Amino acid sequence: MIFFKTLRWKNFMSTGNAFTEIDLTSNKSTLIVGHNGAGKSTMLDAMSFALFGKPHRNINKPQLVNSINNKDCIVEIEFSVGKAEFKIVRGIKPQIFEIWKNNILINQDSHSKEYQKILEQNILKLTHKSFHQIVVLGSSSFIPFMQLSAQNRREVIEDLLDINVFSKMNILIKEKNSTLKEKLKDIGYQLDLKKNQIDSQRKYIRDITAMNEEEINAKMAQIQEAQFEISNLQSDVLEASTFIEKEQEKVNAELKTAHDRKAGLLQYKATFSSKIKSVVNDAKFYEENDACPTCSQQITEEIRASKLVSAKSKAMELQSAIRKVDEEAETVTLTIEKFTVSAENIREKQSMIHANNQTIERLHGNIKSLNSDIARLTSRTGDLANANSELADMNADKDRFMEDRLKLNEELSYNSVMAEMLKDTGIKTKVIKQYIPIINNLVNKYLQILDFFVHFNLDESFQETIKSRHRDAFTYDSFSEGEKQRIDLALLFTWRMIAKMKNSVATNLLVLDETFDSSLDHDGVENLMKILYSLDDDTNVFVISHKGEILEGKFKNKLEFFKEKNFSKMKDFGLQAA
Repeated sequence: MIFFKTLRWKNFMSTGNAFTEIDLTSNKSTLIVGHNGAGKSTMLDAMSFALFGKPHRNINKPQLVNSINNKDCIVEIEFSVGKAEFKIVRGIKPQIFEIWKNNILINQDSHSKEYQKILEQNILKLTHKSFHQIVVLGSSSFIPFMQLSAQNRREVIEDLLDINVFSKMNILIKEKNSTLKEKLKDIGYQLDLKKNQIDSQRKYIRDITAMNEEEINAKMAQIQEAQFEISNLQSDVLEASTFIEKEQEKVNAELKTAHDRKAGLLQYKATFSSKIKSVVNDAKFYEENDACPTCSQQITEEIRASKLVSAKSKAMELQSAIRKVDEEAETVTLTIEKFTVSAENIREKQSMIHANNQTIERLHGNIKSLNSDIARLTSRTGDLANANSELADMNADKDRFMEDRLKLNEELSYNSVMAEMLKDTGIKTKVIKQYIPIINNLVNKYLQILDFFVHFNLDESFQETIKSRHRDAFTYDSFSEGEKQRIDLALLFTWRMIAKMKNSVATNLLVLDETFDSSLDHDGVENLMKILYSLDDDTNVFVISHKGEILEGKFKNKLEFFKEKNFSKMKDFGLQAA
């Protein structure tokens, strides 16, 4: 059983630099009141952050640090599990995460995620989801059990019944089976390889015993044929190389000269075209103007005619020059086309040389292989004994691989049976089947105490059926918010009772966050108080409410949160008369 003892925090949300501390064991029941925003629910966020590294409500982690001091955010919680005393310290700015057991710091060498796993799986044996189903019932960021998916419902119940160990075992078996399959795959590959080696060795032995001079001569003939082909290819390569060496420099030079000449002609043409444009503009000026726009002097008809004749003469000269440039450019273009063809011919010969060299290399490889075969065949008598010895070794290796494969298959078969038993439909289902009637009986018992007379039934797939006294079948979503809350309360107390029966995730702490403020009427409040009063003495109940006047005098202790100079503070009223 987890026995929570003390919770303290500072610079957490709206709390200042002084620690706020709550003794979680001093009273059986405690009422927590305060205006909206005073910090009542900070207790839940602090506890959730200390245990799981995230707040109870949907708040971003950076927002947990007090925005005024903006540093030294620290939350500490102390609890015991059996005879072991634990203290969790978690902070932001600077980042702190410490787990103390009996005043000794547990090794922090592991990654923070692994460190959190140690806390949840080995110490608390409680997940964030299960914590909210067993310890907390609230209206803020709380997902009731009935609104969880079937898989999440299963996870909660597995935590309660302490059967998630089977899930962990199943994961380990799957990992082991995965390793076995890899080993089998590797052995299968080794066996195939060994069989291929054996086949090759047997063929080699047959070749040694059956090969004769005719086969050796055939291989010699293949070598001669390859050498003849190499000679022809080398001759072609030499001829092409000579051609390239002779022509390439000339072609490249001619192409460069032609391209340079073409570029120069284009520049001349552009210059002549610009001059023609200038002459045309001058002629247009004398055609359109009677006087100089700068000095206002009159332009005589004699001057205008003279200028126009001069401009026309210049334009004709320039057009003649452009025509000559175009004619020469066409000649240069033909030259470029001619030598481009030659360059393409050179590239084709270079490609042929590359292809021939690759073929020559392949033929040399074939010759080397053929010579190796001939050498082996020539000394086949001495090799035969060695080949048979190697064949015997290969067969022995094959037998060993087959024996290993048989053992691995047997182990995989055994593990597969275990995995089938550890699946959700195996052992866990049998355990759940035993507890489903108990769960349903407890839920219906608490529903009756809450004056909600329906018959609740949860099946092995964690799907609910709820029947009214007229035997009409409903689901959880069919009911009003007040009726849903009664079902949520009944499930909360059921989970706590199951946890206590199993001693799996039983805890002394129960927190109701604004449960009395939402959909419960006067009778609902009284009936819920009946359940709270009936809880055993090792349960410490905290009820968070902003309607303290309704609940005044019903609890042993009262804590009030209030704001002072923008910081949340707490006042402990001490023992009450409840």
